[in-house]
Formats: sequence, structure tokens, C-alpha cells
Amino acid sequence: MIQVVTVSTEQELADAYAVRMKVFVDEQGVPEEIEIDELDEVADHFLARLDGKPVGAGRLIVRDGVGVLGRLAVLEETRGTGLGAALVRAIEERVAERGLGAVELHSQTRARGFYEKLGYEAYGEIGMDAGIPHIWMRRDLAN
Repeated sequence: MIQVVTVSTEQELADAYAVRMKVFVDEQGVPEEIEIDELDEVADHFLARLDGKPVGAGRLIVRDGVGVLGRLAVLEETRGTGLGAALVRAIEERVAERGLGAVELHSQTRARGFYEKLGYEAYGEIGMDAGIPHIWMRRDLAN
């Protein structure tokens, strides 16, 4: 069973960070020193579990009146199970609860199709972040 929670304990935060480190640092080669950043101190963190095991994470910050989804990570062995979509929807719900009308994210270009299926549209130019091509995407929650 998939469960997504807003992180509320030190253990949940440690579990979310562990998922991010495995996906971004170990799997994708992002330098550890830039994976956990100053935005983590002000973000709402989300943790996804599959049958009780921590397997996904994401965070939300608010910038210029828009929710910014970031650091969405799902362990490789659980991709394709709906976990990523469940995390995105949970973050979108939090954005709506805060009265914000849109969600933006800086997607790795290889994940663009995933976000497009969830209603996001790309904008701007492709740029590099941690040596990985990224593009900005947005979804207006009224849609």
C-alpha cells in the first residue's frame, strides 16, 4: 500500500534524506554537498512509503506566491508503481491548501514526460543543474 505523509519527525526526515541521497547522489552522481541545501531548512518535506518502507521523497517551498516542488525522488525498484504521482499529488494538495494557484518545478529532462502526464507544461530553456539537463515546468491548479 502506498502512503504519503508530510514529514513531522526526525526519523521521517532522515528517511526522506536517505531516499534522496540514494537516488541523486548514489544513482545520478549529484555531489552530496549540494543535494541537501539551505532550502531544506524552510521546506515542507514529504515521504512516501510502500508497505511501510520509505521509498520516495519530495519537498515544497513557496517562492513568489507559487509552490515549488523539488527533490522528487523514488527508489529505482519502486518506479512505475504510482509512487511518484502520489507524491506530486500530495504536494499539489498542500499548495492548494495554502491558497496558491500553481506549482512549478525544475525537472530533469528525462522526467519531463512523467510530469507532462500529470498536467505540467514546460517553459523556458533547458539548462544544467548539477551536471544534469533540466527544464522548468508549471501546472496551474485550476486546470
